[in-house]
Order: sequence, then structure tokens, then C-alpha cells
Amino acid sequence: MASELEPEVQAIDRSLLECSAEETAGKWLQATDLTREVYQHLAHYVPQIYCRGPNPFPQKEDMLAQHVLLGPMEWYLCGEDPAFGFPKLEQANKPSHLCGRVFKVGEPTYSCRDCAVDPTCVLCMECFLGSIHRDHRYRMTTSGGGGFCDCGDTEAWKEGPYCQKHELNTSEIEEEEDPLVHLSEDVIARTYNIFAIMFRYAVEILTWEKESELPADLEIIEKRDTYYCMLFNDEVHTYEQVIYTLQKAVNCTQKEAIGFATTVDRDGRRSVRYGDFQYCEQAKSVIVRNTSRQTKPLKVQVMHSSIVAHQNFGLKLLSWLGSIIGYSDGLRRILCQVGLQEGPDGENSSLVDRLMLNDSKLWKGARSVYHQLFMSSLLMDLKYKKLFAVRFAKNYERLQSDYVTDDHDREFSIADLSVQIFTVPSLARMLITEENLMTIIIKTFMDHLRHRDAQGRFQFERYTALQAFKFRRVQSLILDLKYVLISKPTEWSDDLRQKFLEGFDAFLELLKCMQGMDPITRQVGQHIEMEPEWEAAFTLQMKLTHVISMMQDWCALDEKVLIEAYKKCLAVLMQCHGGFTDGEQPITLSICGHSVETIRYCVSQEKVSIHLPVSRLLAGLHVLLSKSEVAYKFPELLPLSELSPPMLIEHPLRCLVLCAQVHAGMWRRNGFSLVNQIYYYHNVKCRREMFDKDIVMLQTGVSMMDPNHFLMIMLSRFELYQIFSTPDYGKRFSSEITHKDVVQQNNTLIEEMLYLIIMLVGERFSPGVGQVNATDEIKREIIHQLSIKPMAHSELVKSLPEDENKETGMESVIEAVAHFKKPGLTGRGMYELKPECAKDFNLYFYHFSRAEQSKAEEAQRKLKRQNREDTALPPPVLPPFCPLFASLVNILQSDVMLCIMRTVLQWAVEHNGYAWSESMLQRVLHLIGMALQEEKQHLDSVTEEHVVTFTFTQKISKPGEAPNNSPSILAMLETLQNAPYLDVHKDMIRWILKTFNTIKKIRESSSASPVAETEGTIMEESSRDKDKAERKRKAEIARLRREKIMAQMSEMQRHFIDENKELFQQTLELDASTSAVLDNSPVVSDMALTALGPAQTQVPEQRQFVTCILCQEEQEVKVESKAMVLAAFVQRSTVLSKNRSKFIQDPEKYDPLFMHPDLSCGTHTGSCGHIMHAHCWQRYFDSVQAKEQRRQQRLRLHTSYDVENGEFLCPLCECLSNTVIPLLLPPRNIFNKYCFFKEFRKYG
Repeated sequence: MASELEPEVQAIDRSLLECSAEETAGKWLQATDLTREVYQHLAHYVPQIYCRGPNPFPQKEDMLAQHVLLGPMEWYLCGEDPAFGFPKLEQANKPSHLCGRVFKVGEPTYSCRDCAVDPTCVLCMECFLGSIHRDHRYRMTTSGGGGFCDCGDTEAWKEGPYCQKHELNTSEIEEEEDPLVHLSEDVIARTYNIFAIMFRYAVEILTWEKESELPADLEIIEKRDTYYCMLFNDEVHTYEQVIYTLQKAVNCTQKEAIGFATTVDRDGRRSVRYGDFQYCEQAKSVIVRNTSRQTKPLKVQVMHSSIVAHQNFGLKLLSWLGSIIGYSDGLRRILCQVGLQEGPDGENSSLVDRLMLNDSKLWKGARSVYHQLFMSSLLMDLKYKKLFAVRFAKNYERLQSDYVTDDHDREFSIADLSVQIFTVPSLARMLITEENLMTIIIKTFMDHLRHRDAQGRFQFERYTALQAFKFRRVQSLILDLKYVLISKPTEWSDDLRQKFLEGFDAFLELLKCMQGMDPITRQVGQHIEMEPEWEAAFTLQMKLTHVISMMQDWCALDEKVLIEAYKKCLAVLMQCHGGFTDGEQPITLSICGHSVETIRYCVSQEKVSIHLPVSRLLAGLHVLLSKSEVAYKFPELLPLSELSPPMLIEHPLRCLVLCAQVHAGMWRRNGFSLVNQIYYYHNVKCRREMFDKDIVMLQTGVSMMDPNHFLMIMLSRFELYQIFSTPDYGKRFSSEITHKDVVQQNNTLIEEMLYLIIMLVGERFSPGVGQVNATDEIKREIIHQLSIKPMAHSELVKSLPEDENKETGMESVIEAVAHFKKPGLTGRGMYELKPECAKDFNLYFYHFSRAEQSKAEEAQRKLKRQNREDTALPPPVLPPFCPLFASLVNILQSDVMLCIMRTVLQWAVEHNGYAWSESMLQRVLHLIGMALQEEKQHLDSVTEEHVVTFTFTQKISKPGEAPNNSPSILAMLETLQNAPYLDVHKDMIRWILKTFNTIKKIRESSSASPVAETEGTIMEESSRDKDKAERKRKAEIARLRREKIMAQMSEMQRHFIDENKELFQQTLELDASTSAVLDNSPVVSDMALTALGPAQTQVPEQRQFVTCILCQEEQEVKVESKAMVLAAFVQRSTVLSKNRSKFIQDPEKYDPLFMHPDLSCGTHTGSCGHIMHAHCWQRYFDSVQAKEQRRQQRLRLHTSYDVENGEFLCPLCECLSNTVIPLLLPPRNIFNKYCFFKEFRKYG
């Protein structure tokens, strides 16, 4: 067919080349109906230039289009030869101070971290190299295509908005100068006419939906029967599927099919067959049939060649318009006017609106062309940028709905232009105020998430694939909300306040739908069968993290807004949890004479959710009330009296109890989904608006209630109330051997509860909670990260939370807390913590994971040992609380807290009677240390007219009350100081007692000491005297008992000698002769002596001391000492075999110690040499077996040893072992002692 058309095509080409652009333009100038003339010209020539065969000829088509179609337009616009006309326009134009370079895919872009208003403000390479930002901290990225250079935009940069090139254009710029003044009226009129016709033509033909008919204005009489089978791109089918389908449908080679698929992916569409209608329809049916089996079929249309020709020219025309307006800002202004002028159909009838609203119907290539035209015209003209922003905002809901149902990536959607509009501070404020943009974005987002449960909360559990796809796409709306909020207002108008608070209301509705979503219940008995969907909820939380933070930042900037936002948030929280006691039984808790009414609620039995964004937002706003001092300035405007502290703390406390129970192993049957949720809850990406805010909310609640009441409620939620409220409950509980797992779980829960109390009192580095600033907070984060180990810059940045501008704030403080060690052989420079910052280390820093805490503790103890200091890790001196949170410290000296401390210390003193752990004791010691530090600070800062109300030292000096009459906390600490089983904690106890004495001296020297203090001191001294007397009495009894036993043994020995005088005399003579020989002979080493028998040479015993690798206790190897063993591995060996082919018939009866002369099979025993107490090893081996039995079969990983065959790994070096070898004295020592005791028994 192509060969038949060749002569005809050549004839057409000759006739086209004979056309004169000047003559055509002359006709148009004389025409009375210009639109009709131009349309006739296009109807006649466009089909002759474009789409003349199966394959396009772009260069030839562009050349003919320029000569026949675009040339006349340029002549008409200029009124003369465009070669002279356009340079004149360019010369008359004042160059723009905006760069506006549109980035291509992969092009480098630069953003100044010091001066950019937000991370979306970028420069092209040329502008960056010519700007002041090249000497600043900057971030370099590659463009995904679609954005443009922000050089010259004063709203994008805090400093240096212009590069050297564009700065030249700012000297004579007048405010709001009309660029049309540089054009003559004739040029303006002609430009307006031609732009209006051509822009309308392009929009009309690109949005044309009929496949065989043209618009009436463009239809021609002689219509040929030539069609294209047009294949369109989608993001569902793979390259392989498309290639395979094309090979079958159009009978092409694989190479041709790959070419088709590549073009379709790049441009959005490609003709795959050219011919008559039936011929193309046949290919279409094959493609649809082959791609519709599993997913929706590929989009294919059979389109008449003239429609394709006009659409191709329409794209060429839009590109031409983009290049023409580059000659003059006046031409750009005219194009903007034409594009945004309302049509006859009223709203949304402008050409720009029509293109935007049909965006999802266009193919990829068409979208890219008109997006670039919008960027080079509407977004480069400051006046029309505002008008376009209004149109965009009015159509926002429709545009986003189209994008969500479309399957193209966001970079190919008109919705992606939001970043160019919403990040301009003046436009964002204007759209919030005039178009209520915040509310529109949030409501549009919520409209797409309609899947709710009975309580109206988002439900992602039964999401279909389509719903999951929509959810992924609708997340981009959160990004738009972030763009709107990223630039904070410096001045507030009443309208801005009103519209922001309306948007805040809508945001609270969104958070209300998240409050309590994805609730979980503990799985008991059987493991969960299917892992529940959890990722969608956490994805939503992660996307909203920065938005929630920015909402709080906006509220903090205006006192009126903050007060109103606080009221609204509290009202929504009360709606969410107004009935939180419904159906839950009220109970009364009592400890130490304090009672509180609460509800019976067990986290391990009821539903609990980790998602509490409304509670956390209120916590953030409460901190802002303190930070901005609004709480002290306008207390009458705040509903603080309406707050119910138990309601505030209930759900965050449940969430933290859930984490504790998961750590204790109580939720194992709930699978990995819960483990992952707990991980992200504490992770650096989410913790700022999750875990951190839960701690703040508990601090808020505790600061407004009796600390005793809070502690009782907390004991109840941790399910530990029974243990601490009932005397000797712990002893009874630990005696029940059957509940070993439950005892271990309870120990872990007690540890976690104590850890939570440490966090509540110690975490005061958030501005507003403690009297600190943001710099102090970042410093503390860095200090604790570097306490684990020295870190590289990148490693440290990853461990710190980023703000909305992707900044951590590290660079501003790092030099104050760390030294930089230049890279050595490893090739990485490392930051090392300055020694003077070690005093700020807190072992229980709340952002440490379990592993990090262990590493940090080990590293800090090692450092102290190197510096020859004691290894205590006392709590650091903390900054004071802000007044709103000042009462938090009283939790440390509350009666219930002292009861908890006393109980744990009692367990440690009577360590064999109770189930307790060293970790539990370590936390109590830390809490005591915190309380002492707090009291010392109070005493140091107290003025003469004030009395110190924090009297922890007096309270720990008093013994327990009847009926127990337990010793005081101080007395128990003195007892534990000498306990051999607590060696590792001795330094900490010593530090506590030393600090106690220091405080005591300060109080004694203070003239303002209250009378109660003296009484307390007397009671303390009498208590200590009583304890010392008791210890002395017990020591005297033990001494007398030892003396009695030694006297008995001495008497028995004397009696034995009297009965056997002759034998004893011979022995003495033999000893004397032997020693005489030894005196005259050279000294012989122990290794050289080989004499055996009753008269063997006596060798002085060498004392041997060894250390158990498990309990670290050092002891001498003696017969009467605790048994010591070495880890060993016993196995068959044929190394020395003389008959390897021999087979042992009955291995069970074969004695490995009695070997056949042929040495067919022997026993090899090897040991790593690490020594343990026999009982320590037995306990370790039992735990290895128990751990293996508890582990679920389906989760069991492949291990290098077989526990069922008695194998284990050495606890220290992890060497494979299957037995232990007893550590014995040399045989002669044992023999001598054995003989002595045998005779002793015989004659004793």
C-alpha cells in the first residue's frame, strides 16, 4: 500500500511547498470571519501533512507544518516577516526576573538548606552556580520532570532569591507593571485573535472523543477510508504482556513489538496498524481478547487518520505557543487571558478549565505538552498565577477524583501542579482564606475513605485490591495539605483565623475516624490464623505525622487560635471517649491508706488500639499552652477545670501497657503484625506523634491528679495491683512452681512499669514540659546516640527525627557535644562524644531500644572502668519542669511509690523467698537516685522564705508501718550494699548512700530545716542502730557456731593421734627424712614429679582460682567448694583407627571406655575451656531447652545445634557442646584428703 501511495505523496509534498505563508497571512488579515478562514486552512492541509502512512516521519512533518501551518500564523502575529518581527518583540520586552526553566527527567536540581522556604524550592544548575547558595549547605537531587527553576521568586528564598543572571533584570522592575505596554495595539489585537483561535482549536481537538468524525468546522468532503489501530498506555500491563499481545495481534516481529511498547510507554499511545476500518478492528479485537483475562484490557481505539493528524498538530501547536510567548511577557499575558476567559457555558468553560477537567482522558504525551505550557505561561505570570490558583482550588475535588480513578503516575497528572501553587506562601494563605482550601483538601481525602466500622472509624481490614489502589493514590492529598501548611504565617487576619479553625475542625474529624482504629484483642490458646492488615493504618499515620506537627506549629503562632484549637480538640476527645466507662465495672483500689475509684479493665482481655491521634494532638496543644505561657496568661479562657485526668490518661496508658505485655511475651500468638506495629510505634519515623505524645499525655494527667491515685490506676492496668497491695503476695505467688511463665511475665511487667515511671519523671526535654529549648532536645538525642558508640554523620542523621523540611537540626549542635574523628583506614569519619557530656547520660533514655540500652550501658561502664571510676550510672541532673508540669516530681515521694520501692527492695533482701529480677532492682535504684537528685536541686535553689516540700530523704529513713514493721528503705539499701549476689549494683547503692549523706548535711546546715526533719533524723538513726544491732547479733551467733565445730574437729584429731601413736611416729620420721632429701636436692617442678604410691613425694598444693562465666563469681577450686564444670563436646573418632570398616552392632551396649585392640572407634572429647558452676550451667541448659519448646514450630529457624540431642552453645564463645566435664583437683591432693578423712572416720 505504501508503494502505491508514494507518487501521490510526492505530488502533495510539491504542492505544499508551493504554499506561501505571507500570502495566507495576508488573506487572514483581510478576512471578515478569521476563525472560519483559519479552520478551513487547517481542515485542508493538516491531513495532507500528518498521518500519511503506517509510520510517522517527524522531521518531514515538522518541516511542512512550519512552512504551511505555523508560518502563516507567525506572519499574521508579527504583521511582517517573523525573522524580523520576533527579534523586535524580544528587544522591546523587559526580560523576566523569573528563570522558569522547566526540568527534564533526570536533570540535576539544587535546594539551599539554609535559605529555601521549603524543600520544594529548587534551582537549575546555571542559576545555582551563579547564586550565593553555592557556598551554603545545599541538597542536590535529580528531577522527575515537570517542575521548574524558582530563581527570581522572592517568596521561595529567605535570602539571595536572584542569581547573577536574573539579578540584572531587577533594577528597573516596577510594582505590578503591565507587560502589554511594550506591545503596539495592532500586535495585541492580532495576537489575541490568533491565540484565541489556535488555543481553542488545540483544546477542542485534544478533548475530542469521537473516533470516526471530526468537528463540523474541520470536516472535509473527500474523506478517505484510512484508519489507525491506536494502542494506549496503562500502568497495569507489563512490557512482556504488551509485546506478546502485539506479536499475535498485528503479526510483527519481536523487535517491532518492543519498539511499539517502548513508544507507547514513553508517549502514551502509538498506532500499531494502518489500513481500512475492518483491518484495524480485527487487530483491536485480538488485543482486547488477549489482555482481558485477569485484568482490565489494554485501551485500544480504531481512529480515523484525519483525527489522529489533527491531534498530532494540536500537540505541535501547544508547543509552538509555549515557544512564541518566550519572546515577550506581553504575549504570555495575552495567552493567559485567552486561557482563563470564561466561555459561553459559564463556570468551568474556560480553555484552561476544559483541559484540566479532561486531564485523565488524555494520553501521557498530550498531558506533558499542555502541563509544560501551563508552567511557562500561567505559572510565570504573577497576576494570572493567582487566578489559575483559584481555578485549580475550585476544581480541586474533581481533579483529585479523576486522579484517583486514573492509573497514570502522579507526575503525569494535572493534580501534580499543586506543588507549584500550594507552596507559594501568599497563594496558600489566599486560598485558605478565600477558597477554604484546608477544608476542601481534608474533606476530599475523607470522601475517598468511606470504608468505616460501626463506630465510624476507618477500616482497612477487608480492603479489596481496587480499594487498596485508591488508598495509595489518595495519600497524595496529605502531601497537598503539607504543602499548604509548610510556610507558617507571620501575621494573622480574622479571616485566616476563622478559615484555619474550620480546616482544624475538618482535620479533627479525620483524626476522629482514626482514633481507636484497628483494635486488637489478645489471642489465647491458638495462634492467629491470618495476619491482620496493619500497614494501611500505619502508612496513614506516617503520612500525617508532619501534618499533625505543622498544625500544632500554626496553633502556637497565635494565642486565640491556640485556645480555640485546644477547646475543639478536647471536645472531640470527649466525644470519642465520653462513654469509655460504659459496660465496664467500676472498682475501688486501696494502697497505703489511699483509695481511688476506677474501672475494671484488662488490656490482656479487652480490645485495645495503638492509634490515638486525637489524644496525642491534645497532648501537643497542652504542651504549647505551657510553652507559650497561654495557660498562665488566660486561665479563665481555658477549660482546664473541665479536664478529667483519668479520662486523659486511660487510652495512652492502655497503649503503653500493651507494649509492655508484648515485651513480656504475652501476645506471641498475635503474630508478627502486632510486633511490627510496636516497632513502628517506637520508630524514629512515627514516635514524635505516637510514643512521645503518649508519654506527654500521661505527664499531663499525672500533673493534674494525686500521684497515689495515678500509681494505683497504673498498677491496675499493668495487672500488678494484687502483687503490691497484698502483703507477702509475691512470696506465695513465687512458690507456685507451675506458674513459672507467669512469674517471668510479671517480673517483666514490673520492670516495664518502673521504666514508665522513670520516663514520666525524667523526660522533660520537650520545650513546654521542661524549661528547655529545641536545641537542648536535639543535643540530648545526639548525646545518647553517641553513648552507644561513635557514629558516622549519615548514621547519626538516620537516628534523629526529621521535620517537614527534612532537617534534623544536628549541624547546629553537633560541635558542642562531639569531636569529629577524621576517617582512617575504614574510610568513614566518626563523631565521638565529648567526655564532659558523659554526665548527661541517662541509662533509661526513652528512645533507646532494648539492644541500644544494653550496648550503651556496657559502653559507659567500660569507659568508667578505663577512667578508674566506680561503675555506677547515676541519673543525670535534670532541668526543672515548667510550672504546668511541676507537680510531676511528687510521684517519687508518694506513699504508693515508696511502697513499691520498699516491696522490691524487700524481695531483693530476702532474695530466695521471692520471684524478682536484678533489672527490677536496678530500676528502683535509679528512681531513688532521681528522687535524691531532685531533692538536692530543690535544696540548692530554695530561697529563705520557702520551705522545701520535697522530703524524700526523710521518708526513706522511716521504717514500714504495722503490721509488717519492715525496715526502712535506707536500712535495706545498707543491707544490700554488702550482698555478694549484687556485686554489679554495689557502686550504685554506694552512690545513693553518699548522695543521701550529702543531702542530710545540706539539711543540717540549713537554718530553715523544719522540725519534722529533726524527728525524721532521730527516727532514722534509731532505725539504723536497731538494724546494726540485729546484724551484729547474727554475726556473733555464726562466729560461736564456727568455733564450736572447729573445737570438735580438733578434739577428734587429738584423740586419733593418741590412739595411733606408733603409726603417727613413723609418719613423722618419714616426713622428716623426705624433707631432708628435698632440702639437699634441687627444686623440682610439679610437672616433673612422677612418683606414686603411699610414700609419694609431698608437693605443696597450688591454690587455683577460677571465675564462672555465667554468674561472674570467683572461687577457689577445692573439694568442699561448689562444683565447677567445663563446656565440652564428645564425639566418635576414627583418627587412630586400625580398622575403619568395622561396624558396631549394638551401639547402646557398646562401652566407649573399653576399647578393642584394633582401635576401630574411639571417643574424642574437646573443650573450649570456659568454666561454669555446675548449678549455673544446669540453669542455663534448662532455659535453652525451655526456650526451644516454647518457640512455635512454624517460626523455628534453622539452628546450628540440636537441643533434643543435648547439644548447646557455650554461653561465652558459642562453641558447640554436648556435655560438661567436672573441674577436679590434682589426683594426689584428692588422694591425700581422701585417705585422711577415711582414717578420720575410722578412728573418729
